[in-house]
Amino acid sequence: MSFDFALIATSLPKILQGLGLTLNLLVVSTLLGLLLAVGILLMRLSQHAWLVWPAKAYIYFFRGTPLLVQLFIIYYGLPQFGLLRHSFLWPLLREPYWCSVIALALNTAAYVSEILRGGVLGVDKGLIEAGKALGLTKFQRASRITTPLAVRLALPAYSNEIVSMLKSTALASTVTLMEMTGVARTIVADTFAPYEIFIAATIIYLVLVWFIQTAFTLIEGYANRHVRKG
Repeated sequence: MSFDFALIATSLPKILQGLGLTLNLLVVSTLLGLLLAVGILLMRLSQHAWLVWPAKAYIYFFRGTPLLVQLFIIYYGLPQFGLLRHSFLWPLLREPYWCSVIALALNTAAYVSEILRGGVLGVDKGLIEAGKALGLTKFQRASRITTPLAVRLALPAYSNEIVSMLKSTALASTVTLMEMTGVARTIVADTFAPYEIFIAATIIYLVLVWFIQTAFTLIEGYANRHVRKG
C-alpha cells in the first residue's frame, strides 16, 4: 500500500479549518463540566444520603454508558418529548452545537468529580487536624489546606481527562458539526482517500495533545515548585 503524501500535506490546512470549533467545544464543555463536577463533588462528600446517592447515580450512569450513546439520547431522543419542544430549553436542544456541549459537559463532570474526590481524599488528615489545632474555621481549612493540596494531587489525572475530552470532541461530527473530524470526513467523501485524510487528522490531534500535556507539565511543575528533591 502506498500513501499519497502530497494529499496528506494539502489536507492539513483544510482540516485545520475545523480547529476553531474543536477548541471551542473543548473549552466550553470543559469549563461547564468542571463547574458541575464541583457541585457533584460537594454532594458526594456530604454527610446526607439524599445528596450522596443522586451524585453516585449520576456518576454511575455517565461513566457506565458510552459518550456517543449519551450524545444521541440528547440530540435525537430529547426532541421526541413535546414538553421539551415547547420549553425554554428547546432553543438549545435543537442546535447540534449545544447538544454536543451538553453531552460532553455532563460526561466529563462525572469523571472530574471522581478525580477531584480522589484528590480530596488524598490530603493528609494530619494537616486537617493541624489546621483545627491552629483555630482555622472549616472554610479556612478547605480554602487554605484541602483545596490547594487536592488540586495539586488531581492535576495528573485531570490532564488525562482533558486529553480524553479533546478526542471526544470528534464525536460531534456524528451530529453534523464540522469540527476537525467532521471536516476530515467531508474530504474523504470527496477524495475517497480515507487513509491519507485521517492520517492528516491524526497528526493534528497528536500536536494538540502534545501542547496540552506540555501545558499541564508546566502547571504541575509550578504547583510543586516548593517540593525539593533529596
